[in-house]
Amino acid sequence: MTQQQPIVKPASAAKLSTLSRLALYGKKTISGTTVIAEGFYLVFRHQLYKNPNNPANTRYVQYFCRRLCDVFNVDIRIHGEIPREPALWVSNHISWLDIAVLGSAARVFFLAKAEIEKWPVLGQLAKGGGTLFIQRGSGDSVRIRQQIATFLSQDIPVLFFPEATTTDGTAVKKVHGRILGAAIEAGRPVQICLICYVNQQGQLDQVTPFIGETTFMEHIQSILEMPKVTAHLKAFPAISVEGHTVESLTRQVQQVMRDGLADLQRDVLGATPALTVRVNALSRVDD
Repeated sequence: MTQQQPIVKPASAAKLSTLSRLALYGKKTISGTTVIAEGFYLVFRHQLYKNPNNPANTRYVQYFCRRLCDVFNVDIRIHGEIPREPALWVSNHISWLDIAVLGSAARVFFLAKAEIEKWPVLGQLAKGGGTLFIQRGSGDSVRIRQQIATFLSQDIPVLFFPEATTTDGTAVKKVHGRILGAAIEAGRPVQICLICYVNQQGQLDQVTPFIGETTFMEHIQSILEMPKVTAHLKAFPAISVEGHTVESLTRQVQQVMRDGLADLQRDVLGATPALTVRVNALSRVDD
């Protein structure tokens, strides 16, 4: 008589999903720690902290940003070309991930809110990599504008988010244009580069937006657990500042950003890979 074999019950789909998510979280956490350590190595190995806003340093910032996108499972697709001419860069703002995504494609320094400078570890790394910090809603914006104008005059590219807050990525909010005055003072163009995140279902992603009451640490955990998303980037023709006031320049930037994001979303929600250039594979320090 054959002995009956015990019945082995398969793990539930929910349990497998949880285990898979935890495994992915652990893998990304380890990879992220390695990349942050690598970032500090770059800062000290090449002594970036001694002259953090040297334009030559942007290649190290770009390399680090590409490595971060690899860690967070973000695939980057560029529509058209990303220019390198000196300019004041602006972009829509969806998440803290925007910095890694934009920095992967464009060689720029970033303008960030002052709180980021106080973030553990990442704040010091951002400072060493040339990030400029601004206290929103204070006279500090005047000093920052003057500083950016000086940088632009020296062909040092700077990017900031004129919406002054993050959004769900569906549309562009009101553009705050005081810092755009730096481009007018320096006689440099404004370069708009827009971004949107698309999930594996071909829809605008709902995990990447850093909005609502979610804390930074909670959002990091969500990003570490999320499946791969694709960040689509598109640069638009640079806007000459000749003949512009801050008010008229702000209106034009607002219009181009709103129309451009709508156009980009129409393109990417049905885009084919042949129309884009993939960036993540270029995870190296380029000349």
